[in-house]
Parts: sequence; C-alpha cells; structure tokens
Amino acid sequence: MISMAYDLAKISTTALMRPAFDAGLALTRLDERIARSPVGGGFLERSQFTDACASLWIDGELVHLEDLVLHDDTRDIRTPTHELTIARDVLRTRRRIAAHLPGWALSAEGIRTLRQTSDINPVSAEAVEPANVVRPAVAFDPEEDGDDGDDAENLPGVDYAAIDALLARSDAAIERAKNPGRAPADPLIYDLDWDEDARLEEWRGVLRQVQDLPAMLQAIVTLNAWNELSVLQHAPWLGRLFAASILREASITTSAHLPAINLGLKTIPVDRRRHRDRETRLLAIAHGFLAAAEIGMKEHDRLTLAKTMMDRKLEGRRTSSKLPELVELVMARPLVSAGMVAKTLDVTPQAARRIVLELGLREMTGRGRFRAWGVL
Repeated sequence: MISMAYDLAKISTTALMRPAFDAGLALTRLDERIARSPVGGGFLERSQFTDACASLWIDGELVHLEDLVLHDDTRDIRTPTHELTIARDVLRTRRRIAAHLPGWALSAEGIRTLRQTSDINPVSAEAVEPANVVRPAVAFDPEEDGDDGDDAENLPGVDYAAIDALLARSDAAIERAKNPGRAPADPLIYDLDWDEDARLEEWRGVLRQVQDLPAMLQAIVTLNAWNELSVLQHAPWLGRLFAASILREASITTSAHLPAINLGLKTIPVDRRRHRDRETRLLAIAHGFLAAAEIGMKEHDRLTLAKTMMDRKLEGRRTSSKLPELVELVMARPLVSAGMVAKTLDVTPQAARRIVLELGLREMTGRGRFRAWGVL
C-alpha cells in the first residue's frame, strides 16, 4: 500500500500568519454583525444556497441558484440533473451541520453520519443479494396464461438460469433503493483500490496533530490535507464543510453562522488552489477565507439596505395588507416564485404576481414562465 502520510513538519506557518489572522478577524466581525442583525436569519438561509452553488463551481460544475431553490422547494420545472442532486446534498449537509452543536460534525458520529450522507450509493451491505443466486422458477398453468399447451420448462432456446439471475439482481437493486446504509463499492463507479477508510483515518490524524493551533490555521491545514489525500472519491465538497465546522466550533471565530467558505474559495484562481507548491495552496485557502468574510459583509449590507427600502413601502398600508408577509418571505429566501408566494400568503398565483410587482422585486431568471424574484 502506498503511504499517504501528510507531513506537517514541512509546513511553514510564517507566511500564513498574516492572512490567517486577517481572515479570522474578518470572519469574527461578520459573525458579530449577523448575530445582532435584523436580517441575520435571511442572510444565513441565503448563504446556505449560495455556498452550495459555489461548492459545485469549485468542483467544476454549474448549478443555477434558481434551480436549486425550486428543487429544494420541490417545485422542479424539469428532471433534476446529477449536479443539481449533488448541490441539494451539499445544501442539506450544511443545514444538518448548522442544526447540531458546533462540535458534532467533527465527532466520530458526525463524520460517520455525514460520510454516509455524501455517499452516492447509500445502501446496506446486508440488503445486497449476491448476483449469482439462482432462485427456482415459478411454475405456471399454461391454460391459465392462454398458452398453446407446451410445458414452460421444455421451451427450446430459453436460459432459465440467466433469467433467474437477472431477477435476483433486480430484486437486490430494489432492496438497495429501499434500505439505508453503505453498499459494497461498484467497480463502475468507484476505484476499488481507493481505500477511503485509510485516507479518512490519515486525515483525522492530521486533525489531531493541529488541534493546538489557532482555529484558522487548523481549518486551512486540514482543508489542504483533505484535498491532498483525496479522502472521498465522490465527495470532495465534504472537506470544505468540515473546515467551516472547525471555525464554527472555535466560537472565538464564528458562533452565529457556518462560514460560507466556498463563496470565497470560488474567487481564487484554480491554478493557485491546485498549485504544486503546498505553501501556495495554503495561502490560496487563507485568502479564500478572507474573501468569504468580505463577500458576506457586502451581502449583509445589501440585505440591510434592501430591507430598509422595502419597509418604507409598507408605511400607510392597511393592516390587512399582505406586503409585510411578502417582505419577510423575500428576506428569508434568495428567490421566490409565484407558487411560493401564493402558498405562503394564501393567495392565488395571479394575486401573488401582482403583490410581487407592487413591492418592486426584480425578476431574476429572465424566463417567460417559471419566473422567480429577489431583492434588488
């Protein structure tokens, strides 16, 4: 077996200190602002969606924000793509991490649970029936089936063993779809020589080695280690959520939110994020964390201004007006469709579109049908 040792002694933290400190300070400032902000809840919900889309971008895939919002609200206008399904998994994993206590994601239980969630083929090994199992053929009455009277077992050219094997595999596939857990790796999907368990244990060893470093350095080093070790074949995005969890667990950095680090890393050129030189990659991650804080601050200021402008339009409205409820919905979601508005406000779709126009929201999709609106 090839050694996958990640040597921390070769890492120089001197060049990392300044950008790591700046990133930690900026994220702390953003966290404090979110905790005291009237739009903090809406900011957090929006960051879940935008960070999930940015995560797919980093891995070389494109998912539109409006498609993810509609898919999450079970209002798909077309069959979800494979990329959209992964983005939904990232979104749900972010929500699960944020819903638990800060230290849960990096605990043994948290890692095991999140790893199973990210598995593209989550089934139980016990549920898989061997493909070579041959079940006895089911006898049937030829008269009842309207046959010409020939014995079914004596029909020429029919390989009943192959049919039974196919039925066995079909039943196993149905059981895999119905039962949770992990399945044996499919050689068509997985590299069977890719020992994820060993790689994960190696990464957890790095996590233990850096536990005495400042939280920001821990997150930077462990994220780089995750990328170098390529821990999970089909879920590179999980390592970035673990890095964000490290920052959240160290409440001195962030406590009110799970940092949307994918948004920041997305702004760093790919040749820096994947550079051969380890120090260059570590600096790229640090600058990505800083960019995430700066983007978050700008987004928070934008939402605060939008909320102020919409509140002015509520002045002098009747108490029965639906606009205040619409403002709350718009601030809580990155995009809203006519169906979402109609369901939340308990109005018809036509009335929903009229209220949206009255509030002055911007149409975000550019489509003639299945339109969605957001704040300016």
